[in-house]
Parts: sequence; structure tokens; C-alpha cells
Amino acid sequence: MTIQTVATKLFAGQRPGTSGLRKKVTEFQQPGYLENFVEAIFLTLGDCSGRTLVLGGDGRFYNRTAVQTILRMAAAHKVAKVLVGRGGILSTPAVSCVIRKHGAFGGIVLSASHNPGGPDGDFGIKYNIENGGPAPEKITEAIYAHTQSLTGYRISDAGPVDLDRIGATQLEEMAVEVIDPVADYAELMARLFDFDAIRALFGRGFTMRFDGMSAVSGPYAKAIIEGMLGAPAGTVINAEPREDFGGHHPDPNPVNAAELVALMNGADAPEFGAASDGDGDRNMIVGRNLAVAPSDSLAIIAANATMAPGYRAGIKGIARSMPTSQAADRVAEALGISCFETPTGWKYFGNLLDANLATLCGEESYGTGSNHIREKDGLWAVLFWLNLIAASGKSVNQLVQEHWARFGRNYYSRHDYEAVDAASADKMMVDLRAKLASLAGQSFGDFRVAQADDFVYTDPVDHAVASKQGIRIIMSDGSRIVLRLSGTGTEGATVRVYLERYEADPSRHDLDTQEALAPLIAIAEQVSELKQRTGRKEPSVIT
Repeated sequence: MTIQTVATKLFAGQRPGTSGLRKKVTEFQQPGYLENFVEAIFLTLGDCSGRTLVLGGDGRFYNRTAVQTILRMAAAHKVAKVLVGRGGILSTPAVSCVIRKHGAFGGIVLSASHNPGGPDGDFGIKYNIENGGPAPEKITEAIYAHTQSLTGYRISDAGPVDLDRIGATQLEEMAVEVIDPVADYAELMARLFDFDAIRALFGRGFTMRFDGMSAVSGPYAKAIIEGMLGAPAGTVINAEPREDFGGHHPDPNPVNAAELVALMNGADAPEFGAASDGDGDRNMIVGRNLAVAPSDSLAIIAANATMAPGYRAGIKGIARSMPTSQAADRVAEALGISCFETPTGWKYFGNLLDANLATLCGEESYGTGSNHIREKDGLWAVLFWLNLIAASGKSVNQLVQEHWARFGRNYYSRHDYEAVDAASADKMMVDLRAKLASLAGQSFGDFRVAQADDFVYTDPVDHAVASKQGIRIIMSDGSRIVLRLSGTGTEGATVRVYLERYEADPSRHDLDTQEALAPLIAIAEQVSELKQRTGRKEPSVIT
């Protein structure tokens, strides 16, 4: 075995987005493409001697190939030890958990999260730092700078490592330890939640379905929900991770998890439904004939957090992304704690969690989490809901309706216009920004604009500033329209339109969401000229 330096060419477009570098598999398969990005990571990290790295991914197509390449490059850069999930599998939350438990200096996550998989699908890679969370912008920008200047990459010519056998082996001078991908994560969940109470719930005949969407969370849910908690076999469906997610679009929302929603809307529906996404960091909570909005899920968990053993002492604060509804703000106010509004992207929560300013955090894109790790965590959210049901004796529907009765309902929806022409989308946002100063004070039907701006965030811990994080049009009654371009797609641009309207009157809590938001939808289209600019008559997806 020898260490080689391989000459390479540069590739354009390797700047990481909000969740790392995501491209089509075919781009990653270009000779040197993956290697260049990984080399840039190691160049940014510097001396890796004596350090431990965590490595794993969601099992999508190209995952195993990428794991073997990264192991050989880690050995070339003198990493002392790599902890890799069996089969190359580690959910994104599990990577964060393993980094933190074993004191690793970071981890490489191989995933494009909720994006489709397979030979014609997407692939992704990102670096997580020693707190278990996504690398901050100063690190991702340094990685990008190296991708634009390196001339070669270092790699061992060693053969492949057996990823399917748990245990230790050697690659050059580096130790490779293949670990059970579930064990450390399951141990942490057992400390946070009342597993005895949940076991008793299933013992009384409680029924649920967890849809693993043929993605990475299936094995975790099987081991914990069916194994440790005693739910009947078959409670977890689509539990085997597949390289193409079994043809599913692995994004847990009512559109993509239609099988689960249809089951929960049926005459013989289970009492509780849930789903998770490609890499296990997102979640959808479903009651009978009720898909719980992610913003409501965060707020309900926060309002009832002390029911779970790991949160009995109370919560320090809540953090939510700016486009996420203000339902959590009302809970924070009632609890007398802070609610932080951040840009989209889990990395922005890391400083707040590390500084003990926030305990719970969430994004409207079906992501919820807490200070137990530094990633959003789909199965954690499902277990939290199971704990709430077991502790309260109430159904999902009762918990939601009682929450609305106490705090009011924030009608909320996101309209996605996917794969639109990037130049047209950029021009629309530029022109909309130019209108902002003149929007304040204007009336649109029953709504008057109180504030219109482009969200700027100043981190309260390190005072870093993030600008152009989404256009906000805020009405005098608190209703909001938010527009931003997503950084998670791999084709064209994705325009996201977020709509929110608060309703305090319990007699008006059963309206159809799109009907309740119809006036705001019309205003958003009028002000942005979205349909004319994109050439789309309707959104690609409504959630």
C-alpha cells in the first residue's frame, strides 16, 4: 500500500449550499469530482494526526463507492481513526450523535437528504464539525476556495474495506472501525424519553405506522419502535433502505407520503402515523385525518416538553427559521423564554444550542430537533410525540386541538415552484427587492403592509451577519408572506413562497388551510409577478 498524489483538474460549482454540496450522481461520478471536494475538506482541516473522523451516509446510490474513496483519502491525510457505519450507513442525526459521544473532530455525511436517489438521482456530501453540527460558513467558504485552487489529491492505493462486518481493521496507519449504525443513537433516545411508558402504551394495544420511505431511518425505527418499545411487527413500513428509495421521493410531506396519509384517513386508521426522509433528519406527524404542520409540531413539543424525562427541567429557549410560522413564538412568550428567528439552515442553530440559549429548534421543512445533537432529527420527533401521547393519554388530534384552543391557530402553507429557470427566478427576486421600500403602508384588500424587507440575521453569539435570507412582507395583523430561493435543489431554481395567517377564534380553527390563506396567496402572486416570471400556473408542491 502506498500514498499517491493524483493530478486533477478543477471543477466549477463546488460551493456548498445550506446543506453541503448537492449535485446529480452523474456529476459526482466524474473522475476527480468527489476526490477534489474531499481533498478540499482535508486541506481546510489541516493536520489530522491523532484525530478521529466519523463517516456514513443514507445508503443512496453511490454511497458505498464514496465511502471507500473517502477512507483511502483519510488514510492519506494521516487521520488516526475513522468510525464508519456498517454498510456505509449512518443517518444524519446518528452522525451528529456519534461525533459527540466519541469526541471526534468531525464527520463526513453522504446524503442529499430528501432529494431523489438512484443512478439518475442526486448525491451530496457535507462536513460536520466537532459539536456534531454542519460546518459554519467560514469553513464551507474555505473548502470552496480550496476546490478552486488545488492541483491534486492524496489517496491510498489500498483495496476496499469490508463495510459489512462490525469490528476494527487497518488501512495504511489508520484504524477503521465499522460500528453498529443504530446503537449509540438508540442509547441516547432511551435517556431522553420514557421508554417504559411508551412500551406500556403499545402493550395496551396502541397502533401506529412509521413510514421509513425506503430510506435510512427504517433500520433505526425497526430497532427502536418495534425492538426496544415492543410495537407489533409491521408497525414500520418501507423499512429497508434502498439505493433509489424504492422509487419514492423521500421527503415526508402529505404529497410524497401519500400512502401513509391515505392509511391515516381510512376507516381503520392507526392511532398515530409518522414518516421520515432520505437521511433521517426530517419528520411528518399524522393523526387520524390530520397531517400536523411542522410549525405546529415544534410549538406543541415546546409547550409540553417537560413530559419527556430529558426535558423535565424545562427549556431555555426556542429557535426557528424565519420562514417557519410564529406558533412557537406564542409558546415562548407564555413560558417566559426567548424565541430566536434565524435564517434557513440548521447550522444557524448550532451557536444558540452551544451557548445554552435554546433547547428546541425547528424549520418548517419538516425538521425538528433539540440540544441532544446538532442536527434536526426525524425519529427523535416521532419518539417525542409517542412520549406525549403516553404521558397525557391524549391522541394526536386532541393534543393539536387543545394547543390551538390555548394559543390560537397559525394557518400556514408553503408553495414550491421547482426547477424553474434560474435566471428568471433571480431577476424576479432582484425586482421584488427593489419594490420593498414602497410596499410599506400599501393596502391589498383587507390587508395593510406594515413592513417589507429582506431578512438580515445577526448571530447573538458570534455576531456574524447573514444577509439576503428571504423577502418578508408582514401585514399589520401579523400575517406574513415570505419568498426565497432554496439552496437544496440540483436543477434550475426552486422558488419557495411561505404564507401565514393567525386566527385566535376557536370557532374558525377548522377552515381549509388553502382557503384561509387564499387572500395572501393572491397578494403574493400579485406583488412578485411569480406566475408570469416563472411561466408556472401553479406550484409544483403545496405543503
